[in-house]
Amino acid sequence: MRRSDRDVADTIQTTDPAAVSAEVIRLAKGLFPNAPAPALERAFADAGRMYRGEHRDYLPCDTEYHDIQHVLDVTLAMARLMDGYQRGGHSGGPQLGKELFLAGVLAALFHDFGYLRRRNDHKHRYGAEYTLTHVSRGAHFLRGYARDLGVGERLAQAASTLVHFTGYERPVESIRLGDATLRHLGMMLGTADIIAQMSDRCYLEKCRDRLYPEFVLGRIPAFSSATDLVMKTPRFYEGACKRLEDSLGRSYEHAARHFGGPNLYLDAMRKNAEYAQSLSQSPSQSAELALRRKPPKTLQPNVEPYPKDLIGS
Repeated sequence: MRRSDRDVADTIQTTDPAAVSAEVIRLAKGLFPNAPAPALERAFADAGRMYRGEHRDYLPCDTEYHDIQHVLDVTLAMARLMDGYQRGGHSGGPQLGKELFLAGVLAALFHDFGYLRRRNDHKHRYGAEYTLTHVSRGAHFLRGYARDLGVGERLAQAASTLVHFTGYERPVESIRLGDATLRHLGMMLGTADIIAQMSDRCYLEKCRDRLYPEFVLGRIPAFSSATDLVMKTPRFYEGACKRLEDSLGRSYEHAARHFGGPNLYLDAMRKNAEYAQSLSQSPSQSAELALRRKPPKTLQPNVEPYPKDLIGS
């Protein structure tokens, strides 16, 4: 049985930056013998420290849905998509290089950094209050961080622009990039963000108990309750599939090439959507009783929890 703190293949612990780092570096070296392993190692270590609150300027992560597990799961998925793209003949597109592989990993690793609050932020009590602007905040941070990492101004700018493929602040078609390779990377990143979270073993539980409070704090009025969010998952799944097919160019196909067979991400997504559909067709069975998996707890012990009145069904 797949474990709740493991990836879709039940092989990598997605709550551990070192474990995901090791796998991503293994994939990078398999593609590029001179892959920038030191930069990748530092980026994963830095991300782990920042999410734990070990940065002089930022508080620890307090968004339980958009936590370090989500970030690592997306980064692993992104590396796998790039691996499948590269090994599958690029699907007629341009070949990746080690620098662009690094840019793709950095964009994935810091795509939700905009949820972290600065230590001098006295206006916002929770990172989820940045829901509508977190993509732009993360992109701004990543540009400076990537420059400090030594990747050069061009790649730093590219990585920060790629982050916008994970959000809805800009339509995908309006995101400007310098060449076709970067657009392929952007579509892979947007894909990784969708397939990683929706294939999570505890996806529905996380939607009910973690994502709904974030939506409330972020003033996203699409759902009347946590249960309503779960019941509308099948509709969201349909929209996500359309985005994967159209705006993101069917980049999910690279995952099947990576695995050398079935697309584990799409299979797990479908199962989650089908289970949510079964719940919506059985009014007598509440989401509270039917969803009993226990997601890993990744927030630091001193992080203030969401107000209890937000976590209702």
